[in-house]
Amino acid sequence: MTNPLIDSYMTFGLFETLAFACLVLILGFFIVKKINFLRNYNIPEPVVGGFVVAIVLYILHATMGINFTFEGSLQTTMMLFFFTSIGLSAEFDKLKKGGKPLLIFVFLTGSFMIVQNVFGISVASLLGIDPSYGLIAGSITLTGGHGTGAAWAQNLTDIFQINGAMELAMACATYGLVMGGLIGGPVAKVLLKKKNIQPTKNIQERGAPIEMFENPDSNRRINVRNMIETLTMFAICLALGHLLYEYCKGSWLELPNFVWCLFVGVIIRNTISRSSSYIVNDHAVDVLGNTGLYLFLTIALMSLQLWQLQGLASQVLVILILQTVLMILFAMFITFRVMGSDYDAIVLSAGHCGFGLGATPTAVANMQSITDKYGPSHKAFLIVPMVGAFFVDILNNLFIKLFVSYLS
Repeated sequence: MTNPLIDSYMTFGLFETLAFACLVLILGFFIVKKINFLRNYNIPEPVVGGFVVAIVLYILHATMGINFTFEGSLQTTMMLFFFTSIGLSAEFDKLKKGGKPLLIFVFLTGSFMIVQNVFGISVASLLGIDPSYGLIAGSITLTGGHGTGAAWAQNLTDIFQINGAMELAMACATYGLVMGGLIGGPVAKVLLKKKNIQPTKNIQERGAPIEMFENPDSNRRINVRNMIETLTMFAICLALGHLLYEYCKGSWLELPNFVWCLFVGVIIRNTISRSSSYIVNDHAVDVLGNTGLYLFLTIALMSLQLWQLQGLASQVLVILILQTVLMILFAMFITFRVMGSDYDAIVLSAGHCGFGLGATPTAVANMQSITDKYGPSHKAFLIVPMVGAFFVDILNNLFIKLFVSYLS
């Protein structure tokens, strides 16, 4: 008797995806609260809940042939909300404080991309496979994520005649997104122990004000009016950002949609601050931004088709595992030391793990899981989102073009 569920599909619409994501996120909060290991090593709740459900869905796929499809527009919208909130919280007076550390972190990020690609190509050559596979398992999919991987897959197929480049790129990016959210907390834990930094009950004890994303549970008041005002600013940023994205598509100014939304947010925030007496409610921005961040990560992880990882050739899997070790060592011994070997450097190192293997939202979630327990790091929350949003994609695509030219 055949199983009627074999090769069946379950498609979740917008509302079903939202409801499912909220339940998965609540599951993540519950699991982290109950398991000391996850709490002690600062594993973000969206990563825990999303990955657990992804495993369950994988088991259902493997045993019953059920394929799950979630509404993709909600994930995209939540990502845009997150980056817009970064822009709306970025006053120029604050950005000036980034100064030299911001430039140093950009240099570190660019240096790691080069190391990532050289390492991937070298390991691929040692394993006896085409060096281009090492490039796919390098900054294209790890630092670049699913978007950059998808964008370059067809080019790599045309240039190097790689079979299944798209599937391989998606599998590598999936691996990176998961590992980026898993290693940041443990890396920080080791460094915190090394510096003998203990959790603080009062998050303001370290002498820094509560800043964007650093304490999502702060008790600043919001009401319907300032929430609507803030939502209006978000909507304007999303609308103008999308218009700029469409207008610049295909030109030398082409940038990802989220970068334009962030940029518009920066302009609106600083225009309001300098030309009117209206005060932007940072707590409302905080709430909407964190909601976008958590839901984006949850949907991204619960949507992972883990069966794609089965298609990874053993050699490529070896490269990815070694890339993970490389990221851990780089964060602990280079990022941490170059950025000052202090508490801020620890939070920055955890963030670097997030977007060095995964994505900027993963980096912010890594940092937030640390600052919730050990206190705020204004420096890290200023630098990482700006570098992740602006500089990473620009530098990465430049380096990818150079390495592709070299290999071809």
